[in-house]
Order: sequence, then C-alpha cells, then structure tokens
Amino acid sequence: MANFSFDIVSDYDKAEMNNVFDQAKREMDSRYDFKGTPAEIEWLDADKTGFKVTGSGDWQIDAILDIVRKKLASRDQSQKVLDTGKESATSNLKTTKEVPFVQGLDQEKAKKITSLIRDNYPKVKTQIQGTEVRVTSSSKNDLQDVMQLIRSKDFDFPVNFTNYR
Repeated sequence: MANFSFDIVSDYDKAEMNNVFDQAKREMDSRYDFKGTPAEIEWLDADKTGFKVTGSGDWQIDAILDIVRKKLASRDQSQKVLDTGKESATSNLKTTKEVPFVQGLDQEKAKKITSLIRDNYPKVKTQIQGTEVRVTSSSKNDLQDVMQLIRSKDFDFPVNFTNYR
C-alpha cells in the first residue's frame, strides 16, 4: 500500500516578489502625486526579505502599500506575506516603514493546521517538521480534500503546498 504526502509551508515566491517590487517602483515613478516627494520603495536588506517604504507621511506609505498589494494580487500572490505590524518612524520630514515578509510556520500556526486536519480527516496523518507540516495518507483523494480544506480557511498567514508525492 503506497503512502502519498505533501508539505504545508508558509513561504513566498522570490521571483514574483522581485516582479512586484519592479512593477511598484515603475508605477510610483509615473504617478503625479508622488513627484517631488520622498516616496520610495527599496529592499529591506541584501537577502530581499522585505520592503523598506519611505514617504512624506503615513498617508503616502499607505498609498505605496496599496500599490504593492495591487501588484501582489495581479501576480496571484497572497497579500498576507506582508507583515505591516511594525510602526513607522518619522525623521527629517520623512516617514519610513519596514515591511518584512512572513516566512515559515511557527509552532502555534503549525498546531492550528494539524488540529484542523485531525478534526476533519482522522485517517490522515500530520507531522510538524520545523517550519512545515507533512501530511501523509494512503489515499490521494484524502490529500486533495485536505488541500481544499486548508485553502478554504482564512489564516492570517500565507499557506502553500510543496513536495506532493
């Protein structure tokens, strides 16, 4: 009897984030309301783990983040990848906000996913493996049902599936 499995991860596509960054930057350069202002978007660090958004106030930072959200939606990426919880800092008539990307499932999120799967599909086995959850079953149909269940739930973090075997 063959066992089938897949992993549930919380990650983002780095190539798509590059595209989102480039498109947002291009739109900001062409917008009239950003001319002559310190409005800018740049990478948080060399590893590209987030955005550093600069504007003349919180209103402008919100406008830039709206552009980023629209670009994420048009590229079929989850907006939950943006961690906008950090406060913005103001100095020299500029407001800066760091927006890191959400990556990896912590223990609490992984337990929430495993308990949801166990409650709905008792025959399916789940294992927490670091920052991912391995889901195993002898039936491919059960695994596809689990994927549908996870997609239907509105978690506050992005959820992706990998290693489908």
